[in-house]
Amino acid sequence: MPASFLPEYPHKDDIGCSHKLRDENLAPMPRTEFAVKTHRQEYYALITHLDVQIGKILDALDANGQADNTWIFFTADHGLAVGHHGLIGKQNMYDHSVRVPFLVAGPGVAKGAKNDAAIYLQDVMATALDLAGAEKPKHVFYNSLRPLLSGEQKQSSYESIYGAYLDLQRAITHDGWKLIAYPKAKVLRLYHLAEDPQEMNDLAAKPEHAAMKKSLFDRLVKLSADLGDKVDLTTVLP
Repeated sequence: MPASFLPEYPHKDDIGCSHKLRDENLAPMPRTEFAVKTHRQEYYALITHLDVQIGKILDALDANGQADNTWIFFTADHGLAVGHHGLIGKQNMYDHSVRVPFLVAGPGVAKGAKNDAAIYLQDVMATALDLAGAEKPKHVFYNSLRPLLSGEQKQSSYESIYGAYLDLQRAITHDGWKLIAYPKAKVLRLYHLAEDPQEMNDLAAKPEHAAMKKSLFDRLVKLSADLGDKVDLTTVLP
C-alpha cells in the first residue's frame, strides 16, 4: 500500500475526482486495501509488459546497426494514482500522476546520466525540431532539451512548472515547493517537495508558511495569465 493512501480524498467532489469520473469509478469508495493492491499489481504488470516490448525495439536497432544513429525518447502523458491520496486515476496535480518518466538515449548522451532539471514532456517536440536542424516556431512555448542532454546546460529552462485539470485544479512547482489550487473547492494545498516527496504534509494552514504560500500563489496567478489560462483563481483566496 502507498504511504500516502487515504480511503477517500477530502476534496474529491469539487476537483472532478468523484465516482462520476471514469478513472475514479474503477474502485470502490471508500477505497479498500484489496482494490488498491489489485490495481497496483495490474499497473506494474503493464509496466513490465511495456518494458519487454521496448526491449524488442532496442534489440532490432542493435541488429540492423542503427542503434548508434537513433534518438529514443521515452515518456508518458501521466501516471496513475493507484491509491495514493485516495485517488485511482490521472486527474490530479500530485507528483505520482504529473511527474512522468522521461528517458533519452542518443548520440552523445552519457550512459546512466541523470538531470533533475524541471521540464515538460512537450519539450520532446522542440527537441526533435532542434535535432533535425529546424527552427522552432515562435508560438511554441516549449524548449529543446539538447543543451541539457549534452551537458552544456544544468539548470531548467523554466522558472516554474504549471499544471492544470479542467477548471477545477491548478498547480505550480517552484524551487522544491508545490502549491495546488482548487478554485471550486476554494482550497490551497502547500507541499515542500524537497522534504516531503510523498506530498503527505499539507502546510497551507501553517502560519510559518504563509509567506511561501502567498509567494507561490502570486507566481501561479502570473504564470496562469502569461499562458492565457482564463480560470479565476481569486476564488481560492480567503
